[in-house]
Order: sequence, then structure tokens, then C-alpha cells
Amino acid sequence: MSNIIETANALLERRLTKRDGPRLGESLRPLDNADAFAIQSAVSRLLYERTGEQVGGWKCLLPSPGKLVVGPIYRSTIHSQSPCPLPALKGCAVIEPEFAFVMGATLSPRATPYSPVEIVAAIGETRLALELIKSRYADPSQCEFPELLADGLFNQGLFLGPKIEGTAPAGLSIRLTTGGQARSLQGLHPNKDAYAPLFWLANFLREQGIALTEGQAVITGSYAGVLEVPFAEEIEVRYENLGTMRLEFFQLG
Repeated sequence: MSNIIETANALLERRLTKRDGPRLGESLRPLDNADAFAIQSAVSRLLYERTGEQVGGWKCLLPSPGKLVVGPIYRSTIHSQSPCPLPALKGCAVIEPEFAFVMGATLSPRATPYSPVEIVAAIGETRLALELIKSRYADPSQCEFPELLADGLFNQGLFLGPKIEGTAPAGLSIRLTTGGQARSLQGLHPNKDAYAPLFWLANFLREQGIALTEGQAVITGSYAGVLEVPFAEEIEVRYENLGTMRLEFFQLG
């Protein structure tokens, strides 16, 4: 594909202006996942050149047929204090409950793969987390998967909650409270293992010559799908006996 930089600039402009837009013209659409990842990487590079913004984390899942699930999360969009800024999606704040693995050591590119033992040893802490969801496309349903991948797969940001003791479970009960009304969700990791996508990501980035660096936070999949919550109202997300997040969102844009 010859239009990687042109496509990256178009998507970057939407990020910087916080305005979504229509599907890009056919000549700017990635042909496959390799093109899409090249565009995604170019967005990160151009964003750094223009603003100094750095990658502060990653989202990922295990790959599946035809799908490469990986996207950067930019440092300025990672929050741990309420109220938390978020652009609206259909009038709501849209989130996904996850765990974040915050790296305590850097896994630099090298010739040999990292083992699961090495990757777990590099984790500094595990925290409750909410992925913050927003696309740069006004109607993402019109787009094919590589187009979404080029834009980072709805990677608007991340809210980091309290640290947990022990390991992230494959499943647990999640209670979401909004407007004084609570609902229970039976949470299950989409890969049935919160660590497997992290193991994949560390070695995928290694193969691309990209370090997974100390301080970056990695989320590996939602335990309850996509949730819509209101703005300007306290919400509570309780992860069984592991901890609770209480926060409000305020609408950007």
C-alpha cells in the first residue's frame, strides 16, 4: 500500500481535533492487517513528532482468523483520577472492564522469544482497569476490520483503578452500579486466560522491533463486553472481592 502516511495523517487529524468522520476513501483504506498495523504505527510516530505524545500502554487479544487485535494507548489518555474525560459515543460514556498489567521492567527486542515466566516476572503490578472506547469513524459498522485496526480498534484511553493482590482470574462476578441501580455481570475473559494475550503481545512487539517498556499498561480483553454508562454521575464497578472503582466521566467535545 502506497498511502500509509496519507492515511495515518487523516486518522491523526481526527484524534487531534477530537472529531470523527466518515469512512476514508478507498485509496486510503488498508488492504490487510499488515497494512493496518503499519498505518497504526505511523499514527504513533507522527503523533510523537507533532506533540511529543508517547505510547503509555497497549490493548490486545489473542489473534483469531483474519484478525490481529492490538492497539497503542497514548500516555495522555491514561487516567487514574475522577472525573475522567471521555468523548461521547451515542451520548454515553462507553467502557470495558478489564485488568491492566503494568510493566515493572522493559522487554526489549531480541532474537529469541520471551517465555511466559520471563514476561510474568516483568509485570510490576496488576490493577483494575476500564478501557475507554471511541472510534475516529462516525459509523464504524461500515468499516472492514483492517480499517478499524489501522485506527487502533476503538483505543480512546484507559482508566487505572486500584492494585490487586495475586493474579488476574479467568472469570469473576462484576457489579456495575449507576444511578443507584446495581446489576451483576458474570465476567469471563474472552480468551479464558488474562495472561495469554500479554504473552503474545510481548513477542509480537519483539518481532516488530518494538519494546514493551517499563511503566506501560497492557489490557488484554473485556470481562463484560462493552458497557454504556452516563456522564456526570458516579458509577461503581466492583470486581468481586478484588476491589472497586468509583468515578465519574465528563464529556469531551
